[in-house]
Amino acid sequence: MTRLTRFSIFPMLVTGVAWSLAFGQRTPSTSPTTATPGTGLPNPGLPGNNPNNNPTNPNYPNNTTNPQNTPYPDQTRPIFLSGRVMLDDGTPPPEPVTILKVCNGNGRAQGYTDSKGRFSFQLNQTQGIMQEADVGGGGGLRTMGTGANSMPRMSGGAGGMNGSTGLANCELRANLPGFRSDSVNLAARNTFDNPDVGTIILHRMANVEGVTISAVAMMAPKDAKKAFEKGRELLKKEKDAEAQKEFDKAVQIYPKYSTAWFQLGLLKEKQNDVAGARKDYAQALAADPKYLNPYHQLMGISWKERNWQEVADTTKRLTSLDPVDYPDAYFYNAVANYYLKNYDEAEKSAREAQKLDTANHMPQTSQILGAVLAEKQDYAGAAEQIKKYLTFLKPGEEADKMKNQLMQLEKVAGGPKPE
Repeated sequence: MTRLTRFSIFPMLVTGVAWSLAFGQRTPSTSPTTATPGTGLPNPGLPGNNPNNNPTNPNYPNNTTNPQNTPYPDQTRPIFLSGRVMLDDGTPPPEPVTILKVCNGNGRAQGYTDSKGRFSFQLNQTQGIMQEADVGGGGGLRTMGTGANSMPRMSGGAGGMNGSTGLANCELRANLPGFRSDSVNLAARNTFDNPDVGTIILHRMANVEGVTISAVAMMAPKDAKKAFEKGRELLKKEKDAEAQKEFDKAVQIYPKYSTAWFQLGLLKEKQNDVAGARKDYAQALAADPKYLNPYHQLMGISWKERNWQEVADTTKRLTSLDPVDYPDAYFYNAVANYYLKNYDEAEKSAREAQKLDTANHMPQTSQILGAVLAEKQDYAGAAEQIKKYLTFLKPGEEADKMKNQLMQLEKVAGGPKPE
């Protein structure tokens, strides 16, 4: 039997879906209205495809629409938490860090640290908080991998309860790529406890070369830092034009101010000035080639332009600098190499994305891997991946198309092997 013609399922995903913007690491004060924190990347998750990530599903963590069926119902009385985040060298993070509540492997952003590493919030009051681990909303967050961004499977059965708080199997963590976070157990916490949870330490991971905290930026002179901080405060007040002037001032004083260049790039992306954003991200990388955030943004720009070679090159650089915190970069690398017909590289990246995405936030990885394996004439392997992808799909047109593709793959897999 002749091999299948070019596999059709993945092109359908790219061209037939209205992609939403997703992924990244940034507080609401710096996020454009049309993009998620820090990136502007298309979301590899299709809204509603993963039932575990669908807020309308009664099994979604902290779902308030159907609390009686929820494994972690909101408390009837508020719980307030406060504390600090410190790096393992005793210094506070120079940029905002997201604080996550992680329950049975599912994380939800609760708040952010200030310039001194302090945080304070009411648990589960997440309106206005960008969710870094929720792909369908990805709004979020970059999908979680391992290390500081990991959503590890925690012991204990889902749905465990602890009195009226519903915090069994829950803990508090800080989220910063390249760092592993200590955790604070929330299982025994109740409304009347002291809200201070102490200090959460972030430990630098030895196998991560890239940084989200630019050492070059930390060497900026006092006047440049003052302008930069003023710019961030103006962003919180949604005064973008005034903030841009302050970031411009910061880079004029200190041309190597990588994080200020990055903020300028974000603002220009928000203004749809893609060429200007590219230049600012390039300036950030010229100042600090190991600064990860600009690579992530450039990955998103290249993706939207369907510049597959650039997507492949940028994601390769990003994952070489940080091989553990960016499963989405491996996903995009797989897509780019699929279209470039570099199927071995595409398979390698897709499998790495699956390995890091332990919570299955990116089910489309199975879809692209199935397409890659079909091109390599491994039809049985392709069928296995499409079966996996189908477990995340709701009944409907796309699921029907996938079932049809699966039937074709199984038919070919059962026929004579190609010569």
